Amino acid sequence: MDVLKNIKKQQSDFLIKLVNSKNKLLGLNKFTRLSPKSKKSPGKSPGTLVYVGEDKFEDVNIEILSYNKSDLKEFETKEIKDIKENKNEVTWINLTGIHDIKFIEDLGKKFHLDSLLLEDVVNTNQRPKVEEFGDKLFAVLKMITYNNENNSLKLEQISIVLGKNFVITFQERKNSFFEPIKKRIKEKRKKIRSSESDYLFYAVIDTIIDNYFSVLENIGEQIEIIEIELINNFNNKLINLIYGLKREILLLRKSIWPLREIISNLERNELKLIKKETLNYMRDVYDHTIQIIDTVETFREMLSGMLDLYISISGNKMNEVMKVLTIIATIFIPLTFIAGVYGMNFEHIPELSYKFAYPLFWTITILIGLLMTLYFKKKNWV
Repeated sequence: MDVLKNIKKQQSDFLIKLVNSKNKLLGLNKFTRLSPKSKKSPGKSPGTLVYVGEDKFEDVNIEILSYNKSDLKEFETKEIKDIKENKNEVTWINLTGIHDIKFIEDLGKKFHLDSLLLEDVVNTNQRPKVEEFGDKLFAVLKMITYNNENNSLKLEQISIVLGKNFVITFQERKNSFFEPIKKRIKEKRKKIRSSESDYLFYAVIDTIIDNYFSVLENIGEQIEIIEIELINNFNNKLINLIYGLKREILLLRKSIWPLREIISNLERNELKLIKKETLNYMRDVYDHTIQIIDTVETFREMLSGMLDLYISISGNKMNEVMKVLTIIATIFIPLTFIAGVYGMNFEHIPELSYKFAYPLFWTITILIGLLMTLYFKKKNWV
C-alpha cells in the first residue's frame, strides 16, 4: 500500500509540475512556435539571404575536424580563412550561428555553395528536405530536444552540406548534439575514421533521428501519467495539458513526417556523392523513421482519445449533478403541492382546525419523501 501511495504521490507531483508551467499550459512558448516570424520582405529576388529565426547577438563560431584513418586535427576558429580543405582527409565544418549573413556569404564563396542553398540555410522555417546543388548535396532537418525544466520541446534547424571530401553543418546555437559523433571520430578503430564524407553525412542524419526516440519517450511518459490522472483524479486543469501535448505532437509530426521522403530519396536516387555501402546504413535510418512516425501517430490517437474521454467524463459529471437535482425536485413536487394547498388563505379549511393537523402534515410529508427515495433506489436511479 505504501508503494502505491508513493507512486500516486510521484504522479501527482509530476502533474502539478506540468500544471504550474505557464509555457506548458499556454502552448505558446518560443520553442513550440509552429512557424517562426518571417523577416523577409515579399518581392526579393531568389537567392537573397535574409535571416529568419530568433534574434542572435553572440559571435559566429566554427569547429573543424579533419581526419583520415591515421590522422586527426581538431580546432575552433572565427575566421573563414583558417578553414583548409585537404583532399586526403574528411573535413567536418560545424558552424554555430546562422544570423550573420555576411559570414554565411563568405563561407558560401569559399566552398562554391549556391545562393539558393544559402538562402535555405538562414531561413529556419524550412521544411525538412534533401536537394542536389551541382556537386553538392544539401539536407535540412529539425533537431528536437526535450526541455526538462518546463516540460516542453526545443526546436532547432540543422542544415547539412555534403561535398566530395567535406561536410558542413549549420546550427542555430551552440550545443552538444554532435558530441557522440566527435567521440567516435576520435577513436581510431571506429568505422567513421576509415570512411569518406558520405558516411559522416549519414552519421549526422542518424544522430538527429535517433534523438527523436528520447523525445518520444518523455512525451509518452507525460501521456501515460495524464491518462492515469484523467481516470483516477479528474480535474479541469487536465484539458490544458492535453491541448499542450497535442500541440507538441503537431510540431513533432511537422518535423518528422517529411523524413520518410528524404531518406527514401537518398536510397532510390543514384547520387554520386553517396556510395552503395552507405546506402545500406540509410535503409536502417529509414526503418527508424517509419518507427518514429508510427509512434507519433499512436500518440496523436491516444491524445484524441483522452480528449474524448475528458469530454465524456465532464458530461457524465454534469449528468450526475442534473440527476441529483432532478430527484430532489421530484421529491419536493408533492410536498410543495400539500404545503401549497394548506397554505391558502381560505377561511374554511376543515383540517386546519384539527388538534394534530400540524404533526400529521409533517408525518405525511416525511413519509412521502421516504417512499419516493426508496422507490428511486429500487429503480437504481440513486
